[in-house]
Amino acid sequence: MTPPAVPAALAPLVAAFVDDRAAVREALRRFGSPLHLVFPQVFAANLAALRGVLDAAGLGYRICYAHKVNRSAAFARTAAQAGIGIDVASVPELRSARAAGFAAERIEVTGPKGITLLTAAGAAGVTVNVDNLWELETLAGLGPAAVLVRVSGFAGSAPSRFGIDLAEIDSALDLLVRHRDRLRLRGFAFHLDTASTAERVRAVADCLELVERAYARGLAPTVLDIGGGLRQVFTGDPTGYDAYDTALRAGLLGQGPALHWGGNTFGYHVSDGAVHGRAVFHKYANIDPAPALLAELLAAPLPGHGGRALSRVLADNLLELWLEPGKALVDRAGITVAQVEFVKWTGAGATLVHLNLSRDTVTAADQEVLIDPIVLTEATGTGPAGVYFAGHLCLERDLVTQRQVRVEQLPVPGDAVVFANTAAYLTDLSAASAAMHPIPVKVAVTRADAGYVLCPDAGYRPGER
Repeated sequence: MTPPAVPAALAPLVAAFVDDRAAVREALRRFGSPLHLVFPQVFAANLAALRGVLDAAGLGYRICYAHKVNRSAAFARTAAQAGIGIDVASVPELRSARAAGFAAERIEVTGPKGITLLTAAGAAGVTVNVDNLWELETLAGLGPAAVLVRVSGFAGSAPSRFGIDLAEIDSALDLLVRHRDRLRLRGFAFHLDTASTAERVRAVADCLELVERAYARGLAPTVLDIGGGLRQVFTGDPTGYDAYDTALRAGLLGQGPALHWGGNTFGYHVSDGAVHGRAVFHKYANIDPAPALLAELLAAPLPGHGGRALSRVLADNLLELWLEPGKALVDRAGITVAQVEFVKWTGAGATLVHLNLSRDTVTAADQEVLIDPIVLTEATGTGPAGVYFAGHLCLERDLVTQRQVRVEQLPVPGDAVVFANTAAYLTDLSAASAAMHPIPVKVAVTRADAGYVLCPDAGYRPGER
């Protein structure tokens, strides 16, 4: 028995590129393998979809691209040309944003910040999303700065190491009042590690109360920043995802073929004849696109405001909504391509397809990506099979996939294998350099009348051919 297929969701442009075997071969010929490919036109389409939702809601807003999601210069320059803001979390990201064309007014610095980043942010004149009271006091000593106060400690939300707890907000307001000649409060911010609309609505309601308290102290906030957290859509067939999960559980119980490598149970545990727990790949089951999640949030009734929608309440109070999407903007806007080095069989009967990349080039270290790599092969004769993809690193657990993957045909050396939707965080976290393997090249791909244009990421300029 071969495992159920779990096809990846692909943007139409990316699907067309992958289907064009000549284009994929040309990319590998020119730039080598493995190779990260980013698609700025898909980024632009994702941005347009979010803008459409916000425009329909009828409120003022600013989208700040979360630069940390990908180091790509092509993405940053696409965002700059589109006129949105950018969220940076380090001095190099701040430099990258300026190099991409962002004016200081469109740059926001987020995350916990030491003195080096605070000094650079103050000198650049950008907005600082303050994480704690120490940052606020330090900024006051560095000179004039525009700030957002990041808040945490909302009822019903998990404890967070980020932000100023609601219990300490009076201390933050005291500092802002005392240093009103140096600190300009632009508004309040939060970031929740959840896609729950109900949690976000409660946080917005609490922040609106903070706005009123700030006004009572003579401050004039005009911004409510709801952070990021809009999810990606990975799977192209939710029924395939569910079928694989069912087969995996059966294998763990010994009631079907084992689809797991070694002792990896992906977060599940077996006891009393049943599988318990939650798989570490659960986020890959999301089927709600970011624009739909955002629309749901904006339309949600805000408690204590007569049933009015969240967007209406913000607009009526002349508050500008800021959000910091990263994953949502690069969703399906990047792939990673590697080549098969060899195929081997183990004594236990497993089939290993060895690639010239490492697991952490395409997979978060603590998760398994439950979508199938796409094998581009001209080989025939074997039919469907279940395989494990292996790669460079040298520990037993360093398989590229620690679960058995369905392929319709066994590949042969030199064949290309495509990993979908790797643009969000995965392409820049590889540890393969520990064994002196080169970092994969990053290339921007755009569709033109004559076909596809491939450009080294660092040299990409929107609108140029």
